[in-house]
Amino acid sequence: MKYITILVDGMADYPIDELGGKTPLEAADIPVVNSLARKGEVGMVRTVPEGMPPGSDVANLSLMGYEPEVYHTGRSPLEAASMGVELSDTDIAFRCNLVTLEGDGPFETRTMLDHSSGEITNEESHELINMIEKELGGNGLKFYPGVSYRHLLVWKDGPWGYELTPPHDILGRGIADYLPAGPQGPFFLDLTKRSTELLKEHPVNRNRRERGLNPANSIWIWGEGKRPQLTLFSERYGLKGAVISAVDLINGIGVLAGLRPIHVEGATGNIHTNFDGKAAAAIEALKGGDDYVYLHLEAPDECGHQGALQDKVRSIELIDSKVIAPIHKALAGSGEDYRILVLPDHPTPIAIRTHVGEPVPYVLFDSRSSDTEADQQFSEVSGKSTGRFFSTGPELIRYYLS
Repeated sequence: MKYITILVDGMADYPIDELGGKTPLEAADIPVVNSLARKGEVGMVRTVPEGMPPGSDVANLSLMGYEPEVYHTGRSPLEAASMGVELSDTDIAFRCNLVTLEGDGPFETRTMLDHSSGEITNEESHELINMIEKELGGNGLKFYPGVSYRHLLVWKDGPWGYELTPPHDILGRGIADYLPAGPQGPFFLDLTKRSTELLKEHPVNRNRRERGLNPANSIWIWGEGKRPQLTLFSERYGLKGAVISAVDLINGIGVLAGLRPIHVEGATGNIHTNFDGKAAAAIEALKGGDDYVYLHLEAPDECGHQGALQDKVRSIELIDSKVIAPIHKALAGSGEDYRILVLPDHPTPIAIRTHVGEPVPYVLFDSRSSDTEADQQFSEVSGKSTGRFFSTGPELIRYYLS
């Protein structure tokens, strides 16, 4: 038996007037996943436990079959694992975004315009974060370059005590109410302010402004955590597997779980990613001896954060045609039994441009099943209408992998 989870980050949404009261998932032309829904099982699952933040770290831990209440110690340590950064038990890791702040007045009066600095390229962002490391690193602090706007800060033997806000939660808002707080808040606020002076006239940002692109004019520190300990996926579920993602967070969970990370050239985490390459990598992994693949696709989430409605619909359609279709065709022709699970980790509604922790729809297709429900589709409404509900992600994953 082969298993593939196709995780479409942030795909779920709310009904939107511009789409005639439909969600992006309902409005999208997705014939392949709807055919899986007609022949498979559709339902709902709560991926984010009550009381926990609806981040991709919590939700993806849950959908890899790990209880976040037990295993979650913060987002950035998972990213550190993907980047090969070893943390001691006393180190504290943080996500360090390169963001675009709007406004020329005092720092506290500025607005969070863009959490991704216009999805800045690796080449540009590495030049900037390396400069930040040179100027602001030291005394136990070290900045590590990551992918696009997503970078890492490690405080060796650092103290605890932070109140830090994800930048994608405050898009379009003034930052005054969301500045670093807690015992260590003043230290990080000073670090952030100093970064704005260093980044303001950097040649990379001058060039971006000349091209009409958002400059990376500040760092934003959040997502603190310490090194987690995951039991191996092979011990927990008895399967050998791989993880495919453009995002260090997802690869890091995979590394800690003992899953083999597969890096695909041209995988960016946005709508311009290499969808074909990701599908091909998943097919090759399953043909090559892996029993299980966790394939993560970030594009709908990024579109949700940007408020890009038509791009969100289009990204869902591209995933259906360029990812789900070839994977299903290859598995159907392999002669082996297989299961495909398609679902988002959390909703990222266009209306609010950030994550929420509400349950999400799933479709589970089993090649051995001959049942058909002619009118069944994959959507939020369809998922709720079936009455099938899993109260946790690990509960669904145990059912799926049983």
